Amino acid sequence: MKGAGGVKKVGGVKKAGGMTQAGGMTQAGGGPGQGRRRGLYNRRIRRSDEHWPLAARANSWLFRHPELVLTALGAAAPVEVEGRVLNRSIQAMLEVVNRVQALALPSPAPGSAPDPEVMRRQLRRMAVIAMPIRTDVYATGRRVPAEESPSGSDGIPVRVYRRFGSGIGSGVGTGKRLPGIVYLHGGGWVTGDLVTHDASCRLLAAVSGCVVVAVDYRLAPEHPYPAAIDDAMAAYAWVHHHAVELGIEPGRIGVMGDSAGGNMAAVVSLLTREGGAREGGQQGGAGGAGGAGGDRTGSASRIAASVPPPVAQCLIYPTVKARLGPEATEGPLSTGFFLTAEGMDAFRAAYVPDESTWDDASVSPLLVDDLSDLAPAVVVTAGFDPLRYDGDAYARRLAEAGVPVEHRHYGDQVHGFFGMGILDDSLALSIEVCDAMGRLMHGDNQHGSHG
Repeated sequence: MKGAGGVKKVGGVKKAGGMTQAGGMTQAGGGPGQGRRRGLYNRRIRRSDEHWPLAARANSWLFRHPELVLTALGAAAPVEVEGRVLNRSIQAMLEVVNRVQALALPSPAPGSAPDPEVMRRQLRRMAVIAMPIRTDVYATGRRVPAEESPSGSDGIPVRVYRRFGSGIGSGVGTGKRLPGIVYLHGGGWVTGDLVTHDASCRLLAAVSGCVVVAVDYRLAPEHPYPAAIDDAMAAYAWVHHHAVELGIEPGRIGVMGDSAGGNMAAVVSLLTREGGAREGGQQGGAGGAGGAGGDRTGSASRIAASVPPPVAQCLIYPTVKARLGPEATEGPLSTGFFLTAEGMDAFRAAYVPDESTWDDASVSPLLVDDLSDLAPAVVVTAGFDPLRYDGDAYARRLAEAGVPVEHRHYGDQVHGFFGMGILDDSLALSIEVCDAMGRLMHGDNQHGSHG
């Protein structure tokens, strides 16, 4: 029996190992204390292929003892919002970060935007101590040449990751090329680069068994919309055109991203659908055949007509609507859990300063009327994240449109957990996400075979 989107439906509701299947959408949920996490990640087993920088090792030890930290800081009471309890290690990390930032990083004056260069340096510093580094993965730098890049770009840096001994070409090793994943990093379109997401992309390549191509797209406010999505589309096309050279099975390429990168992964999926025919040619408010006012990306739309859509998409706590609803901006998740509603306003102002573009399909995919015929999706949301409401809605709408969706909702996590590998639970859940995308990429669920 098939549910909406071709996802197998188990009678009623079935729960096993933290997985819930109901209706046409596979859902992964769960709060603290579920045994599946410890089974997925064992540091002793992984010791031979992980490098732990000293600071990361020290912080990991600290947050494996959250009760000691929280008691010392006078914040031992659990944090509960809307019936969900915040992961204790994350709570301890939040308490420590809040105190350190208060001492070292003065807040900007009311109404002023934070300095993007300061934010970028801060994220790079955090990335160095936030994740273990997989050493069983080969990484090499490449560059999309200027002639294959959008106007105004002199080339797009990318980094290619492959697990050692896998998929290195026909007749060598296994004799089979691997699927490829184009990875678009998060950071609000303002921060993030190949360095900040290096450890996450290594983890993805190791767990998924795919070649991962990370894209260093241009950042706002120096390069506002549509520069980032133009670069993302050009890099996606470059991977298609150079698949054999990169050790990727031609035509078997997916897209994946976290936060702002999840937005762009969703947009790539939309624009490449039927060569972008449904999304192009309309501007203005939501509505019409294509939905949210088409797009004004120019370069991205032209490229979309020349490449096939992805075979799978993985959207990690994605930004799918420029205008957050009141539940996100005024509710209990608007502040206090890393990403804030005020921070999202600042990112939006930098990336899409022209309010008339906020409803475009290439900015707010949630507003697109017709989401049918898109690639099978993994949609990941976190319980303590102001973006969870729109992310949940996007997963539901994809399923209702007949798209196979695996919605993995982690109720005790925060925005950014995918890069918090020093926390055992967050690392285990990140591995789950990478594994889910890997199963999609290696399966027979090619785009066009569903519905």
